[in-house]
Amino acid sequence: MEASARDVIVVGSGNAALCAAMAARETGARVTVLEKAPEHFRGGNSYFTAGGFRFAYNGLDDIRRLIPDLSDDEVRNIDVGRYDQAKFYEDLMRVTEGLSDPGLADTLVSRSFPTMDWLRERGMRWVLMFGRQAFKVGEITRFWGGMIVEAIGAGKGLIDREFELCEAMGIEIRYDAKAVGLLMNRRGVVEGLTAQIDGERQDLTAGAIVLACGGFEANPEMRTRYLGQGWELAKVRGTRYNTGDGIRMALEAGAQPFGHWSGAHAVAWDLNAPPFGDRTIADLFQKHSYPFGLIVNVNGDRFVDEGADFRNYTYAKYGRELLRQPERAGFQLFDQKVIHLLRDEYHIAQVTKAESQTLRGLAEQLGIDAGGLERTVSEYNDAVQPGEFNPAVLDAKHTEGIEPPKSNWALPLDSPPYVGYAVTCGVTFTFGGLRILPATGQVLDTEDRPMPGLYAAGELVGGLFYYNYAGGSGLMAGAVFGRIAGAAAGAASRTAAAV
Repeated sequence: MEASARDVIVVGSGNAALCAAMAARETGARVTVLEKAPEHFRGGNSYFTAGGFRFAYNGLDDIRRLIPDLSDDEVRNIDVGRYDQAKFYEDLMRVTEGLSDPGLADTLVSRSFPTMDWLRERGMRWVLMFGRQAFKVGEITRFWGGMIVEAIGAGKGLIDREFELCEAMGIEIRYDAKAVGLLMNRRGVVEGLTAQIDGERQDLTAGAIVLACGGFEANPEMRTRYLGQGWELAKVRGTRYNTGDGIRMALEAGAQPFGHWSGAHAVAWDLNAPPFGDRTIADLFQKHSYPFGLIVNVNGDRFVDEGADFRNYTYAKYGRELLRQPERAGFQLFDQKVIHLLRDEYHIAQVTKAESQTLRGLAEQLGIDAGGLERTVSEYNDAVQPGEFNPAVLDAKHTEGIEPPKSNWALPLDSPPYVGYAVTCGVTFTFGGLRILPATGQVLDTEDRPMPGLYAAGELVGGLFYYNYAGGSGLMAGAVFGRIAGAAAGAASRTAAAV
């Protein structure tokens, strides 16, 4: 491709990158997407998600705007509630211990619904998350937890559709194209990048660059350096191609590191899952129904409050706790009272599972200390307090007198056969990255000055997530800041071309 034929280069091909590419193209810019992976591995981490988006909405009318084909019968039998901007902002700040950058957080929250509507107008289609984010209470299906909508076809459907939209807009997509360094002139303006394509390095010029190629979760050296000892042993939930290249290139050019560099989104992942994500299984190695059971380690000891909150607000930090346990293993245990509540991922063939009429038998099958497990369950059962169990709300049915407590959904584990699932830590994405201007997505240097020609979006933007994460806010942030960065990059590139 000739240098004069492109205005914007987008690095990466996940949700954030493709939203950036579409937004840049809407300005009239000529856009090229560079993807390090071969075509059959395209889509970054977004491919491995459930396709769920967290956004602010004021009630059923907003949901019907996004999903206009909801029937009147469906509407009569659902309760989507209301999740306004104040609640979204409050949840984000609560789970990040008040550390989320206010400018980023406010932009994410305020631009969330308009961005969902923008994607709908482009041709994205959504459905309600009946299987993951709803429980039937009486005759009504009640949605909970602030994340109730997903792309049709989950992560794969999201990515496939976004590629269709990009291709229809005339956006060039190049695979096996690894960006290795930024090109800057003597005035510090980013004018392009060096990429390795077809086995050789090429300099590609452009009016603006958008980095949207993920964090460093697939780089064991960087995980160990920044996240700490033992993180090289974690399994990677998603793509093997997110090795921190975009972050490294930007830092080498003088960009400002920002955010929680020792933090990551990490979940309960099947103990025997492969080292990297399997595109056939996608996100189904995750195990996220633990609020309705117990989690123990190989000694039979509990180590987290399984019912601290809706799983949306705890699952992304409990992976770290698994990594700290002996043999980096945990075991989610359930009895027959709650088996019907388990999510779809518990029913796949590729699962590390045991079942027994006795706790001792379950322990022996899973490799848990039997005496320790029997003692833990006995103490837990004695600590369960009376109350009404309701999976659709924080029901305050709790324990007393044990550590850790179980704050909600505490039912005795006493109805065999017992079922157990072996899990370990699966890292999704890292929280540390680059500092950007929320209004434009432009990358800032170490003196807080905008870097001309350089924009960023997605997982490699730091400052939004600390310690924890609210489910569905990653894809939403990718779309919001991808759209912002792409639009700004497109406008800047067109202005530069006119000078």
